[in-house]
Amino acid sequence: MLIRIDPDSPVPLYEQLAAAVRGEVLRGSLAAGERLPSARDLAALLEINVHTVLHAYQLLRDEGLVDLRRGRGAVVTDRAHDFADFAAALPTLVAAAKRLNLSPAAIAAMIREAY
Repeated sequence: MLIRIDPDSPVPLYEQLAAAVRGEVLRGSLAAGERLPSARDLAALLEINVHTVLHAYQLLRDEGLVDLRRGRGAVVTDRAHDFADFAAALPTLVAAAKRLNLSPAAIAAMIREAY
């Protein structure tokens, strides 16, 4: 698993970290049942606060992508397959948006409204 974060980015570190884990799941580098590094280990590796990692893991838990259990750590759930199916549908949506010359902000606004 390769996780990169940019401390100079305006995006909060916990969101960058959660996005990196989602990306690993979508690429197939992380599968259902696999454990994520402990919050302490990942924080040390990335040289960030352990609470930042825990915040990212809690965000992923709230999305249903990760199961957090004391003693077991963070484990990728079976919903990883659902995330992959959803991601597979995105290129079609993006291609249609490009044909219509829609900006990413416009697409996001449309998704928020439909959601």
